[in-house]
Amino acid sequence: MKFFISTIILLMLSQDKSQVIYDFTNAKNVNDWYVVNDGVMGGLSKGKLTKNDDGHAVFEGYVTTENNGGFTSVRYPFNTLDVSKYKAVKIKLKGDGKPYQFRVKEKENQRHSYIQEFDTSGEWETITIPFESFYPSFRGRKLDMSNYGGKTMEEVTFLIGNKKKESFQLEIERIYLE
Repeated sequence: MKFFISTIILLMLSQDKSQVIYDFTNAKNVNDWYVVNDGVMGGLSKGKLTKNDDGHAVFEGYVTTENNGGFTSVRYPFNTLDVSKYKAVKIKLKGDGKPYQFRVKEKENQRHSYIQEFDTSGEWETITIPFESFYPSFRGRKLDMSNYGGKTMEEVTFLIGNKKKESFQLEIERIYLE
């Protein structure tokens, strides 16, 4: 009986203390993500999200500043997730050496997002973004509000908008909380 109880305690202590938001290797497709290009403002940038043979998502396309454009994004809305016992978002990805933004929303229908930029190295890496580093922004303007409080989450977004014409490719394996 002591061995059984000790084993249960060890299992509980060794369990992964992370929460998966999205694991592309376990997803059949990426149809629950949607693209928002700068066409909503008259721009001409184009992005798309597909799944490759390795089971990873590939966010790729081109950004152009023509016609007042300059960004493309992919978004994933989900049911309210209590994130209060976590401190950071982690993303396993392979970028193209360009900077990107990762955004979160407490409520899918709120107008502002909490944003953090991250650089990519061109190699597989795990990016860690602490909750308190996400700052509030709306339409490219930083808001006079507190940074992300880390209580709830209902949407995540990847965005590229580096104020120049460029093609891009970001391969994503998984997004999780820790």
